[in-house]
Order: sequence, then C-alpha cells, then structure tokens
Amino acid sequence: MNFSQIASKLRHKITQFSGELSKNLDKTCRRFVSESIYGILSKESVMLSEIGRSLPGDTSLKKIEERLCRQLAKAQIKDQIHQRIARLAADQVADDTLLVLDLSDVTKKYARSMEYMAQVRDGSEGAITHGYWTVNIAATGLNSDQIIPLYHRLYSQKAPGFESENDEILQAIQHIAKHLSNRGIWVMDRGADRETIILPLLRKKRKFIIRQVGNRDLLCGHSKASALSLAHHCPCPYSDIVIRMREGKEQVYRIEYGYLQVHMPERPDIPLWMLVVKGLGEKPMMLLTSIPLRRNRRVLNRILRSYIKRWSIEETIRYLKQSYDFENIRVLSYTRLQNMAALLLAAIYFVAVVLDAPNKLKILTSHILQASRRIFGIPDFKYYAISDGLNNIFNRCPGPIKSPPKIKTKQGSFDFG
Repeated sequence: MNFSQIASKLRHKITQFSGELSKNLDKTCRRFVSESIYGILSKESVMLSEIGRSLPGDTSLKKIEERLCRQLAKAQIKDQIHQRIARLAADQVADDTLLVLDLSDVTKKYARSMEYMAQVRDGSEGAITHGYWTVNIAATGLNSDQIIPLYHRLYSQKAPGFESENDEILQAIQHIAKHLSNRGIWVMDRGADRETIILPLLRKKRKFIIRQVGNRDLLCGHSKASALSLAHHCPCPYSDIVIRMREGKEQVYRIEYGYLQVHMPERPDIPLWMLVVKGLGEKPMMLLTSIPLRRNRRVLNRILRSYIKRWSIEETIRYLKQSYDFENIRVLSYTRLQNMAALLLAAIYFVAVVLDAPNKLKILTSHILQASRRIFGIPDFKYYAISDGLNNIFNRCPGPIKSPPKIKTKQGSFDFG
C-alpha cells in the first residue's frame, strides 16, 4: 500500500469518526469538526493557522482562519464531543477498568489578553504563572497497554459560573460515570484526598483508590488517628520490587506493604481499607480504597499496581498533549479555548482508540509506525509514534477532508470498518 492510499483511507476514517462526534451539530459545524481533527493530526498543532494550512484550496489562509475562528466560538462543540466520546467508549469499560483522573495545567506565562486567564502552578517548573487548569480522565486495563481518553476539560477559576476545583472534579466524574453505569475503578492522586471528593464517591457507591496526604483522621478499630500515624504502625508482611522511570532512568525500590481496615469519621457505617506501602519515599504511601482487602499478596499487589499504573497513563497523556503543542494555543476567548481542548481530546481518541482498536487497521498502523520519523529525545511511546507517523503521511500526501454527512446511527454505535 502506498502513502497516497494510506492517506486517503485515513482521511476517510477521520471523516467517519468526526461525523459520529458531530452528528447533532449544524452542517457548517460538522465540517469544522472534521477539518479541525484532520488539521490537528496533520500538523500536530492546535493553532488555527496550522490547521488552516492543512486544508488545500484556493481560499486564502486569512479567510480560512476567520472561518475556523467563527465556528470555534460555538459553545455547544465541547459538550457534544464529550458526550459522544463517552458514549463511544462506554462498551470498552468493564467493572475492573481503571479510570485515571488527573489535574494538569496549561501555562501561558507571556500571554496577556486571553480571556479569564488565572494563576496556575507550572508543574514542570514548580512556579506560579498565568494559564488554565485541565481535568483529564483516561481509562485503561491493569494488564493492558491501551489507553482510552475520555475527558479533557479546560477551566479557569476566574470564569463566570466557576464554583471550585472540587466541583470541576465531581462534574467530570459524574459525566463519565453516568455513561458507564458506575463501572470502573477511580484512581486519583493526593489532590483528591478531600472529604468533598471522597464522601460523594461513597454516597454513589463508586469504587476508588485515592492516595492519602496523611493528615486525615481515620477510625481504626475503636481509636481515631491520622492516616500517617496509622501507616507508621501498620504491619507490612509482604515485600516486592518496584521499578519507576524518571527522567529516562530506572529507579528500583524494594518495598514492604500491608493494610488496615478503616472508616471515615463522617461515615463510620461504610468500611474502607488503607493499603500501606513503605520504601518508596521517606513517608509511607497510603492508598485509601473502597475495594475490600484481605491477607492475600495477590489482592494487595493488585491495588498497588492499579495505583502505579496511574504514573504511566499520566505520562503518556502528557506526551500526547505535547505532541500537539497544546500549550502553544493562541485563541483568546474562553469558549474557543474550551472547544479546542475538546477537539484535542477527539484527536487523541482517534490516535489511541480508532486507529488502535480494529484488527483490520493493524497493517495500516504498522505502515504508519515504519514511516514515522524518529528523532532523538522523543520517548518511544506507540501513541506518540503514531501521531508522528500521521503527520509524516499527511504532509507527504496532502488532500481535502470531506465534510461528514448527516448520519443516523443507534446510540453509541460506530462502524470502524
């Protein structure tokens, strides 16, 4: 199969996929979604000027940018994309699928005119700067190397209607959970160790694994103590080796772990368990979970590996966002920023799920990976490689992307054939 044929088939897949995402939008908006996903994948960029350059024709780039900018202002785009992706992904989520929720930032330290720009903490530099926050959710299996991007919402604490970070997290969880019929296990870092997050999860009977800060009081038996104090006194009869990649280097840890049954003082009627892991740092790692634990190495190890899996998922999502240069976004209005975040979610979903899931596309994917131009310093993630390969193929064989037709399908159905 030559590059021209590959590019043509990929453009057809993008048209088909974008048509499913935009099926309830107007005709001009459906065209815009298709062109945007194609442009993001083709140019590895969320900049409207780059998306415009991916669209061949006699229209001037200035006119194309103006048209794209008008469409990007339609507030319904972000909600439509999030709804459709959640429905498409629902059948792929089982009871034991991990739902990794992560908060990240989009730093715009030199920007001055972007609407509702607020202060964020730059995760890479550890400094306070200008920008926006994002809530990200991705699904994965404990023993799977596939990720399913589910949610990517940009928000600002200065925007009208903003209530709190807790509210943004709970809205994201509720949005995804309603499509999954409460399936899946929520895996979250210490930022979710708050009564305002945990208590709603308990009320909704959601399964979760949340890392503890250590200062929360918990009931253990007939006594109440901080989680950290309980962890220091927790017997840890099991041992193992954990390897973590940091800055391209392997770090090997010899750990010991055990568990305690605990309760939250606010809900003493609901049993919880705290897995305690010693050896990963100066303080024990404390994982609060609603999943019953018992004296069984396999059961405890599964909870530990479920949390550790979060590290690799966050890293993969971070590199995917870097692939499309999301922090270089230039649109100024808040609605356009939020819509572009949703369109990036759609592009990443296409790379991670649409190209990866169907067996009939395995040969096509292998062609893409072989065509991918590897340069030094790029981590060898398969999703990153596919993104790089798509950019290479579309640049070698550019062509028009069709506007998706108005389609009628059963809810959640989508033919990838």
